[in-house]
Amino acid sequence: MARESKKSPAPPSSILFLCGENALRSPIAESIAKHLYGERVYADSAGVRSGEVDPLAISVMAEIGIDLSRHIPKRIEDLMDTSFELIISLTPEAQHKAVELTRSSAAELLYWPMPDPSVEEGNRERLLAAYRELRDLLMSRITERFGK
Repeated sequence: MARESKKSPAPPSSILFLCGENALRSPIAESIAKHLYGERVYADSAGVRSGEVDPLAISVMAEIGIDLSRHIPKRIEDLMDTSFELIISLTPEAQHKAVELTRSSAAELLYWPMPDPSVEEGNRERLLAAYRELRDLLMSRITERFGK
């Protein structure tokens, strides 16, 4: 009997990643999507509130060759267009906002609750380990869902 291969669906044409401040989780996810899918997918990110880009996020993304240093955090209200094919929320707060956004659109909505490494305590190496875990988890979720 032949085995069926489980193939990931193709990535959508546009993805919005949402989190609390657009400073850590959603920018990492956006940069991974851009790195993997380049011109094939329009990826963006936003937060429910204003924030500052997290320096440790910049560090762990640089480790895998992705430059996050130029990311400018933005709120959902700052987006010029919110007509995305897929919206992925990464925090409970962002999920509530995403539900509001999709009430009047045809966007697919996914909820991928992600840990917040910024609450980790300890020395720099312990903090970096928590940020790497988040980065790797997002990489895994994105590639599982959309392929490489």
